[in-house]
Amino acid sequence: MDSEKKVLLGMSLDELKSAVKALGMPQFTAGQIVKWLYQQHVRSIDEMTNISKANRERLSEQFVVGAMDPIDCQRSVDGTIKYLFPVAGGDKFVETVYIPDGDRATLCVSCQVGCKMNCLFCQTGKQGFEGSLTAGDILNQIYALPERETLTNIVFMGQGEPMDNLDNVLRSTEILTADYSYAWSPKRITVSSVGVKNKLKRFLDESECHVAISMHSPLPEQRQMLMPAERQMSITEVVSLLKQYDFTHQRRCSFEYICFAGLNDTPTHAREIVKLLQGLECRVNLIRFHEIPDVDLPGADEKRMESLRDYLTKHGVFTTIRASRGQDIFAACGLLSTAVKGKKVKK
Repeated sequence: MDSEKKVLLGMSLDELKSAVKALGMPQFTAGQIVKWLYQQHVRSIDEMTNISKANRERLSEQFVVGAMDPIDCQRSVDGTIKYLFPVAGGDKFVETVYIPDGDRATLCVSCQVGCKMNCLFCQTGKQGFEGSLTAGDILNQIYALPERETLTNIVFMGQGEPMDNLDNVLRSTEILTADYSYAWSPKRITVSSVGVKNKLKRFLDESECHVAISMHSPLPEQRQMLMPAERQMSITEVVSLLKQYDFTHQRRCSFEYICFAGLNDTPTHAREIVKLLQGLECRVNLIRFHEIPDVDLPGADEKRMESLRDYLTKHGVFTTIRASRGQDIFAACGLLSTAVKGKKVKK
């Protein structure tokens, strides 16, 4: 891809109107371009055949579509596929996971290369932070996905912290939900966060998408050990903020909770979770721990997870155990990109 040219993928209709105006083209050309991009998924400007040849040439002098195919993938026996997508303008890569489940198909997208949050249990954090994705890089994970037409849901739960790249995450969700583009309902999109001061509030104010919070412990000191971001915005601050919003109708609030045997799955933790979430309409998703290299954390077994689920449910906190997917491939975030990165370093 020509690094000197601007990328059309990730531009909104208003931005395209400004672009065509600057090129001296009729304003309606922006509407044509946006349909070729987000409805027809063209790979080149030459494919935009209802735009005159002269205007296509003029557009091509400064722009490219910017779609890039995945360079690698891992396929699980359960149908889960982890793709590795290139990032525009360099030799960096991000992971995207396609998860089919009956009549549903969820795509887990990334928003950063690496991550600043450095959660103890996450391989992405071990990579360090290498940069935030543009809206085009984020949308390319959907645009260039072979299974794109089967998607029913998107979750921003891949590599990176969405609130640390909020402008581009909001731009991406705006395009996904816009009438001129994919026209998805915000109910089909969930954005996760560890909780970032000021940014989380802005997301809640400016977006109607579902929100998922990474909790992993209701105890501040322990959560800080697992998740350094606790220092900047504690889980109690996060929950206090969430209680100011309405999650009783269209929008959903959930908490992600990776279970570690004897560490955060005890009766004490169960009681503290109930106390913390009292008065908040939400659900808790219990998640099995996928082991990562050089991290000595024991995953909880099925019995312990069921006991925690049953206690929370009995005390009014709707709780589910998320089915593990893709365990026979590089399932946890960061493992495939780390492996590819390691190969490049060895060369």
